Amino acid sequence: MSGLLIVLVLIALAMFGAPLFSVLGAIGISNFSGAGTDLVVLSEEHYKLATNPHLVTIPLFTLAGFLMAESKAGDRLVRVSRALLGWLPGGLGIVVVASCAFFTTFTGASGVTIIALGGLLYPILLKERYPEGFSLGLITSSGSIGLLFPPSLPIILYGIVGETSIDDLFVAGIAPGLLFLLVLGGWCFWTGRRVGVARTPFDLREALAASWAAKWELLVPVVVVVGIYGVPGVTGGLVTIGEASAICAIYLLVIEVFVYKDIKLVSRDPAVPDLAKVIRESLVMVGAIMLILGVAMGMTNYLIQEQVPMQLLDAIRGHIESRFTFLVVLTLFLLVVGCLMDIFSAIIVVVPLITPIAAEYGVHPVHLGIIFLANLEIGYLTPPVGLNLFISSLAFNRPVVQLYKMTLPFLTLMLLALLVITFNEDLSLTLVRWLRPSGP
Repeated sequence: MSGLLIVLVLIALAMFGAPLFSVLGAIGISNFSGAGTDLVVLSEEHYKLATNPHLVTIPLFTLAGFLMAESKAGDRLVRVSRALLGWLPGGLGIVVVASCAFFTTFTGASGVTIIALGGLLYPILLKERYPEGFSLGLITSSGSIGLLFPPSLPIILYGIVGETSIDDLFVAGIAPGLLFLLVLGGWCFWTGRRVGVARTPFDLREALAASWAAKWELLVPVVVVVGIYGVPGVTGGLVTIGEASAICAIYLLVIEVFVYKDIKLVSRDPAVPDLAKVIRESLVMVGAIMLILGVAMGMTNYLIQEQVPMQLLDAIRGHIESRFTFLVVLTLFLLVVGCLMDIFSAIIVVVPLITPIAAEYGVHPVHLGIIFLANLEIGYLTPPVGLNLFISSLAFNRPVVQLYKMTLPFLTLMLLALLVITFNEDLSLTLVRWLRPSGP
């Protein structure tokens, strides 16, 4: 009983702002001490983490994302999207969705996307006579679009924690990610026609000029994906995912520092970021992720030692018999988790608990990863405390309750897309089987 009391106290401390790593570490120490297990097991988990071959991808892809976030990449990508898509009804809305998706894929953080691109895109949407509610709802909702595309950091972290092939997760997320883009883009198309917003006439010269200006950044996903998987029917993969992350980071460093010169090696202007500052900020995020991951894996070790997943499975079996019902319950559970926790913490804490249970119900591990990440992506928008809602509230000085209403149409559409993803395993696995015949 005293052990349960300690856990409840620590959870209460977390709710009042205690650092997550200290709470998870304290829970692990408390539980192992109560079970009479030597605490060296916590150090062993850190060692296992340090020797994981995919660990190097986290700091390298994080650095790549920060290089893009601190440069003027967002401006160039918006210009390209507008030149190519602005002629469509609701074309500027589609530009917002496409630009945010590309940006979030590399930064791995929806809040960064809302802050970095929102201030640029929101005035443009209002100038083009898009309704204010639609504009704010679109920017808030699009902030998390892109987490399912490679080389998204949450995908990498899920693969490490869930012991699932990161290569397969990268491929599996493409079709579900495109479905989210299609759904939100379709809503923009319909709204543009209904409201009668102005379109940007297609100008081939501007399209070519914008694409040429952003050519190096547009090549980033090509470099990563072709490097890892090669060209089907022509060549196989050329590099491992770890090597691809190094290539991506070096590529973007050269592009942003020496080609575009948006980031200076040394900057005396506070408005111009220097390379040391960007590296320092990326390392702070990496350090936080590593610290949380290490202590959380120690706590997970205790849960496995005490057979907590199996006990949960036995409890669930008594009430849930079908795979369909399990997926419904899992979806509701993950939406709540995504609303209450950031995606990195949710992956570290929840994934070890649900993977053995999902396996018992015949859910493919790669498909489970996509379900998990898609739910967490939508969780950013789920009232009452979805993270994107509060970030937009602060960024645009609007009451969070207003944003509930503004994002409701987008949230509804994304939930419908989520159901399609959840109950259609082939959407996740078909492309994996085509690119990797020996895979799942």
